[in-house]
Amino acid sequence: MNILVVGGGGREHAIIWKLAQSPRAKKIYCAPGNGGIAHLAECVDIGATDIDSILSFAKNAHVDLVVIGPDDPLALGLADACEAAGIRAFGPVKAAARLEWSKSYAKDLMRKYGIPTAGYQVFENAADAIAAIASADARTPFVVKTDGLALGKGVVVTEDRAEAEAAVRSIMLDKIYGDSGARIVLEEYLTGPEMTVLAFTDGHTIKPMPCSQDHKRAFDGDQGPNTGGMGAFAPSPIYTEAVARECWERIYAPTLGMMRAEGIRYRGILYFGLMLTEGGVKVIEYNARFGDPETQVVLPLLKSDLLEIIDAVIDERLDSVEPEWESGFAACVIAASGGYPGPYKTGYEVSIARSLDPDICPTDGGVMVFHAGTREEGGRLVTSGGRVLGVTALGGNLGDALERAYGGILHVSFNEMRYRKDIGGYRQA
Repeated sequence: MNILVVGGGGREHAIIWKLAQSPRAKKIYCAPGNGGIAHLAECVDIGATDIDSILSFAKNAHVDLVVIGPDDPLALGLADACEAAGIRAFGPVKAAARLEWSKSYAKDLMRKYGIPTAGYQVFENAADAIAAIASADARTPFVVKTDGLALGKGVVVTEDRAEAEAAVRSIMLDKIYGDSGARIVLEEYLTGPEMTVLAFTDGHTIKPMPCSQDHKRAFDGDQGPNTGGMGAFAPSPIYTEAVARECWERIYAPTLGMMRAEGIRYRGILYFGLMLTEGGVKVIEYNARFGDPETQVVLPLLKSDLLEIIDAVIDERLDSVEPEWESGFAACVIAASGGYPGPYKTGYEVSIARSLDPDICPTDGGVMVFHAGTREEGGRLVTSGGRVLGVTALGGNLGDALERAYGGILHVSFNEMRYRKDIGGYRQA
């Protein structure tokens, strides 16, 4: 089977790494790919949002399956376009992906169908949003979100009214996220640990993957601005059987029922961003694809053939397969460019020890490097993004996995590299 994976980050590297293990994967392409992906797949110089060029390449290369990684091409209707062209695609159609590309739409649906989430208001005018904030106590915290997609950074958690007002001005008036912030969602501030559950679904059946925990804040101690993710681990110890049962009864099954009731076919990955509050589990957000860096810890735990699961999802027979998972833990630490998620420089040469080979089978205890922001330049591997690499390791327990991941990151280097030293509660000296 010829496969085209769309995207060029750590998530796509992990997806390709897993797909390459399938005996049915004949040839794998990636558009646009990166310096690490190039060792597993043929990278083609096509942007992830260039729908016409992706379709043209898929036809000319006799691609049998398109796997869509990022959110933007889903929001632009790449899955719809593939289906119209007679090409199998893994990823929800545009109407289903709206759960991610419009936060106000998702919140309204959750309210309509009684799915637990934070209280909220939607604003299209900055003055109205600021007036609503001003009516609260000065020390009231808020969460300010862009309605549209913002590369995983359109969420500002504020400590008080002044910070919330400043966030609204930055998003709606200064347009730091462009048109994505033309409408905002002003949310109630919730407290509690966050969890991510990715799930395969064919619109009829939903099969959750092991629960992971992502670290969004830029600096140790959960300080600094939100990023696309500075590290993750799985499975999460706070996701007990009781919590899983609550999520199934109040969130997973109702969400699938919600989409069916709205007449929308959802096939692909459904990402549940959850918070365990004193009042129970609540949905923080939906995403319509694999999360990043969560994918870099969840897929290494998958024992089953990912391609077989994808086929079952597309053919709406997910009830006929049962994904198998490793019994251990996985941890990932992100090596980022200095300054990220703000301005940063690129083009620095990257050094990676030869032992950190992404082809190492994780069940052999290997430490893997998934590339996110790298490119080949003049025979050298150089940085090309804010999140540069993800160092992932497995272990029999969470402590072992974290120790191996942190041991691995000591063998990675580039100028101005930084990383959090407290992923999963680990403390690196």
